[in-house]
Amino acid sequence: MIHPIHEKYAKLLVNYCTSVEPGEHVSINVELPAALLARALYREVLQAGGIPILRLGYPEVLQDVLELAPESYYDAEPVFDLNEIKQIDAWIRVAAPSNARALQNADKSKLSKLQKKNRPVQNIRVRETKWVGTLFPTEAGAQDAGMSLDDYEKFVYGAMFLFDDDPVAKWQETQAFQAKLIERLRQADDVHIVTEGTDLHLSVKGRSWINSDGHKNMPSGEVFTGPIESSANGYITYQIPSAIRGVEVENIFVRFENGKAVEAKAEKGDDLLQSQLNTDEGARFLGELGIGTNYNIQIPTKSILYDEKIGGTVHLALGQSYQESGGVNESAIHWDMICDLRQGGAIYLDGELFQENGQFKL
Repeated sequence: MIHPIHEKYAKLLVNYCTSVEPGEHVSINVELPAALLARALYREVLQAGGIPILRLGYPEVLQDVLELAPESYYDAEPVFDLNEIKQIDAWIRVAAPSNARALQNADKSKLSKLQKKNRPVQNIRVRETKWVGTLFPTEAGAQDAGMSLDDYEKFVYGAMFLFDDDPVAKWQETQAFQAKLIERLRQADDVHIVTEGTDLHLSVKGRSWINSDGHKNMPSGEVFTGPIESSANGYITYQIPSAIRGVEVENIFVRFENGKAVEAKAEKGDDLLQSQLNTDEGARFLGELGIGTNYNIQIPTKSILYDEKIGGTVHLALGQSYQESGGVNESAIHWDMICDLRQGGAIYLDGELFQENGQFKL
């Protein structure tokens, strides 16, 4: 028997997030600890008239690649994956980490090479498919968040409005609220972000703001754009820990000159930070400015999917721009880093207060 919350979860991912239609090929990518959700997703795609293609991954697969794959693996074109993604209409990924520290001691340069190898596949997926990524609650996630599994499950499902009678209606409310924010943001040129350890200006003039209402990430709750690539000047401190594939980086400081990160350091995980910055030329420029709006998420959990949506935070991503935002930066990386503005922080648009202490001024 499928748990009712998993049925509700699958319905949200299939019918709302990716809007699967009859005859569409749907790639369902599930990590084994989330196997309970796999059946619910498969059945929901079938009920929608889609053609499900199930991919199950064991937790150590990336660890094994980094440990055992020869150099030729990183240099080879991902021909099979490219051919497959071109046939896919919708793509659903359910991450379910069993050990968030599995790659803490991995070769960071190989991780960068793997990101570069897979970037062409990811570009097609992002630009040409209906896609959504989500995170299934596991013991490892609960431990990172400092919660019991029961409390973490309540947090995760609450962030997606799955305890509401009509989760889709709640996401539609989110869409309407964020549309009001975008109405003001699209009039702005200079965005000024200030808090302790942060004083950063960047331009968004002429760029498109995207209303992230659950159709790409679940949970969602943010508005974002691609800042003018040469515009960032000043410095920013990211107090909320960040991670790539479970490798943690804490208290990141970055200083920008004419858009480029000319200085960067981290109290923890500095080797990963420097490796990522040296991935390619675009890795030192910003591909995204995002503003979190999900006030059901209030505490950091060491998961970017949730933490970047915290109402009252901003996040800036080094690397690849999202094409729909008008950004043109290209890189093999896209790394969101999160700055908390809820205690003494502010966002100004062309000198006018837009947000203070995490609350919007509309």
